[in-house]
Amino acid sequence: MARLSSVVQCCFQIRTCCVWCEYGARRSALVDCEIGFCILVNGALNGCYSGQIIMKSGETVCVGNGVEETPELRTSSIAIIKQWLLDERPDLEIPEESKLILYFLRTTKYNMDKTKRKLMTFIKNREKLTEWFTNRDPNRPEIQELLDIGVFLPLHQKDTLNRQVVIVRTSAHNPSKHKQDTVFKVDKMILDLLLYLDETVSIDGVVAIFDMQGVTLGHALQLTPAMIKKSVESWENYPCKPKLLEFVNVPVHVNIVLNVFRSFMSPKMRERVTISRKGSTLEQSITLPLELGGNGESYSELAEYWKQTVLANAQFYAKMEENLFHL
Repeated sequence: MARLSSVVQCCFQIRTCCVWCEYGARRSALVDCEIGFCILVNGALNGCYSGQIIMKSGETVCVGNGVEETPELRTSSIAIIKQWLLDERPDLEIPEESKLILYFLRTTKYNMDKTKRKLMTFIKNREKLTEWFTNRDPNRPEIQELLDIGVFLPLHQKDTLNRQVVIVRTSAHNPSKHKQDTVFKVDKMILDLLLYLDETVSIDGVVAIFDMQGVTLGHALQLTPAMIKKSVESWENYPCKPKLLEFVNVPVHVNIVLNVFRSFMSPKMRERVTISRKGSTLEQSITLPLELGGNGESYSELAEYWKQTVLANAQFYAKMEENLFHL
């Protein structure tokens, strides 16, 4: 196991990592992790928990369709998009260390027009959807409840294509108690943190498994066409390359809702949707949680892990509310 200090623990299987305290005395080191993703596990550095997986600055990576991201292409493309963005929105502040523009370049495989369109939609959505992107203090009671339930659970292990797998538990919450907007808020909070902690998600993408076990009419009624539309638009304009949207344990009566979802999707996104009345088809490429028939961690174990990780990064969310380019 790679060792950085007494406050570092390796827990994800990945290539390289950089760990520092963003909000206290800065400490950083790039290490080769045979086992994993280094993350701070106590508050030794001003009470700060922070861990990041970043690419080496001189590294060339394939971002898809044969497009290679070289250091030169990366630097010049970021500069072009940054200047365009500041011309369009001079009110924005874009720190030098921000990865957001880079993530969108990767998502679009360095198509400059698509990058501009997706990035601007992302910014406008963050400003418009205040119900999702404000008041994101993880200590708020309504957020704590949903973290305890575990509505959005990234798995520790990547699949065989190095894609991040996330479990979206669409029916885990109580629709008479929890607002759908708050559920989506928590989903986005964890997705934002995932992108912040693991740069490779912007390269290899995300596989989302929507577990619909136990879905009720109350859950379905929360998903109005307007709610579904903004959810789909958000997914399609997030810098994380959704590669597969797999709906599992789907009751027959939910097909109407799923058809509405698909009606708002682009043709490319619709091609990436699969629906199963039983479990996931990904058992050969990933160790699934116990509830999906695998031998991995249970939903409750994953929920506890992500609750503690979110709480440990409370200052990240405060920074994001001040400036979305903190990502």
